[in-house]
Amino acid sequence: MFQRYRSDLAEALRAGLAVEPPTMSQTESAGPVDVYSMLRYGMGWADVQGRLVEATTGKALRPTLCLFACEATGGDPGQAMPAAVALEYIHNFSLIHDDIQDRDETRHHRPTIWAVWGVPRAIVVGNVLRTVADVSLSELTRLGMSPGDIVELTGTLTGAYLEMIEGQFLDLSYESRGDISLDEYLDMIARKTGALIRCSLELGAYVGSRDRATVEAFRECGRALGLVFQVKDDVLGMWGDPGSTGKPVGADVRRKKNSFPVVHAMANATGPEATRLLEVYAKPEPDDDDVDAVLDVMERVGTRRFAEELAERHSKVALDALAPVELESGARLQIEGLAHFLLVRDH
Repeated sequence: MFQRYRSDLAEALRAGLAVEPPTMSQTESAGPVDVYSMLRYGMGWADVQGRLVEATTGKALRPTLCLFACEATGGDPGQAMPAAVALEYIHNFSLIHDDIQDRDETRHHRPTIWAVWGVPRAIVVGNVLRTVADVSLSELTRLGMSPGDIVELTGTLTGAYLEMIEGQFLDLSYESRGDISLDEYLDMIARKTGALIRCSLELGAYVGSRDRATVEAFRECGRALGLVFQVKDDVLGMWGDPGSTGKPVGADVRRKKNSFPVVHAMANATGPEATRLLEVYAKPEPDDDDVDAVLDVMERVGTRRFAEELAERHSKVALDALAPVELESGARLQIEGLAHFLLVRDH
């Protein structure tokens, strides 16, 4: 699925940012400062001097899901390309701002935009990319889509990234709390991570079918896959192989991040174990012994097993949602393969 659309998607993404405004100034340390050079750097296509480099990019999950859903429901994936491009831009806009909020200095083994050019410019760059996404979606007009359909798709995408931003706000609000319930956490990730994944399948199915029942089935599939993706992400943030994730085991403990494993452990630990967790998360900077202690508590209360079983259940929910839908040849096997990939991925 990922290989099928990679080349056309990469071309469309680059075309959307192939703008060359005048460069205001240049420094030895940070290279060109025009916003589009910075965006191409953030997308992994250029270095800090603006020179093209071999891409170091993410999985492009969201646009891939959009193009897949369009083709799976009988449509031409090219018709959904503007929506797919908009989804990837929105996702990357959120990452630029996430890196600022989390003070993350690296992404894909390179300095983040704010770490190179500073927070004020990085905020603006993220805002520009969000707006470029809206411009990309307007390309649907050129492909012959009706004004009513474009209004429908625009409303769906805008609503999804509003949910995503609301989820990010909740995530920031939860950082200093040790009493978050699992239900609160799952609602937060349904917004922060799940909304755009859900929207990806929803937009693609709409372009491909224009059938309400089909769109709703893909919406439910995307909702469940979003939970699978984030829970697995949180498992990797705690127990992932450093060689694959680029982060040490227990990285989220060191950051005192309230990820799914932490929320589960906090909710289920009792007695001395609960006291130990609270002690670790009260420290300004947990050390290696603290990480080991937290991982030990999680082992005792079955956190990893619970997380993986929850992800497996929702993977089945995702596939069951599409059971009544008539799909193009081979599409069902592809979505089954994707659901399995999200469960077993190592980065």
